[in-house]
Amino acid sequence: MITVIGLGFVGLTTALGFSEKGYHVYGFDIDQKKKEQLRNGKIPFYEPNLNEKLNKHLNKGFTITDDLQEAVINSEVIFLCVGTPSKTDGSADLGYILEAIKNVAGYIKKPEFKVLVIKSTIPPSTTSERIKPYLENLGFKVGVEIGLTNNPEFLREGYAWDDFMNPDRIVIGQDDDKSGRIVETTYHTFNAPIYRVSLNTAEFIKYLSNTMLATLISFANEQSLIARSIGNIDIKKAFQVLHLDRRWSGAPANMTSYVFPGCGFGGYCLPKDTMALVSQALKNSYTPELLTSTLKVNEAIKEFVVSDVERIVEKNENIGILGLAFKPNSNDIRDTPAKAIIQGLLQKGYKNIIAYDPMANEEFKEVYGFPIQYSPNLSSLLSMVNHVVILTAWDEFIKNEESIKKKNVFDYRFIYQ
Repeated sequence: MITVIGLGFVGLTTALGFSEKGYHVYGFDIDQKKKEQLRNGKIPFYEPNLNEKLNKHLNKGFTITDDLQEAVINSEVIFLCVGTPSKTDGSADLGYILEAIKNVAGYIKKPEFKVLVIKSTIPPSTTSERIKPYLENLGFKVGVEIGLTNNPEFLREGYAWDDFMNPDRIVIGQDDDKSGRIVETTYHTFNAPIYRVSLNTAEFIKYLSNTMLATLISFANEQSLIARSIGNIDIKKAFQVLHLDRRWSGAPANMTSYVFPGCGFGGYCLPKDTMALVSQALKNSYTPELLTSTLKVNEAIKEFVVSDVERIVEKNENIGILGLAFKPNSNDIRDTPAKAIIQGLLQKGYKNIIAYDPMANEEFKEVYGFPIQYSPNLSSLLSMVNHVVILTAWDEFIKNEESIKKKNVFDYRFIYQ
């Protein structure tokens, strides 16, 4: 059996979804008016399919209860779906979720092992740094006497039922294997990839998703403001044509390759065109904050790479640079991140820099003229260095992971696990 605490948009969808999958589910909420509405077969908000599913499972697979103790005693897995509203300073208010945890924990009798699943959206590190210590202060050894996981939801309003029943991914944050395994088993009938990750990673994935969407929306809005400032631009048509770009969904390089961390963008187009549009907007009396920040972050990530290397590598040591082109399968070194990073290392006093790129050695040497060495191949470079800095995600570097990982690796393209 399963208990779901909080019967709002997320909680009710979760409860009815597990009922549809054959579980007996207890639903609990502190709002008596909401519970009465639900007991009468009506949901207190609009969401397609939920009213039908409520009437299908009510008092069968789904029991709305006033007795939290009974629900907790009879359930192995307890989902917490209570609100985490914003405080005035923008931080998440954890009051409701901590109160719910306190109430639930009060009915757990050792040595029964029950798993609390935080489905509420909470900032990264909340489960590990706030909720876990809170449970331990209540007298439970987390992972031994009580299970604790988080399980972010990815439900869209208006499509919540389909999103829950046919998820594209299920994320389970765990601190111990037993708890994660129990929650994964709960989802065993769902036909979706399940990712068991650390508590912080699961929380971050949720925020990564939402802040990316928020950024894309603000990007589109800022672009519309730039277009208005310039004038005589069909904004709707421009975006409709943008959406025809095969990178949104096609091969060989779809948009996921752009929404992935690295060490900055380069090449001929992205830096030049972003700077030019910022300049044009400023000339037309509009300050494009998002694009300006985009350029600042692109510089900041390269400065971080230099600082990160400096933190570990002594000035007299040899450093191997793997990748000079701004992207793999190209010899284009225009505005490549490798330029600023190597320049930064030289300015910090590193004199023993050895670089290798499968295609761009000669181009880089000719254009930038830095006082560094160039290796003719990967094996030669590896024989001369103890530290390697990966700046381009060439297949050659991926295929030679075992050899490269014998060195101290700074993997700024995240090509290795």
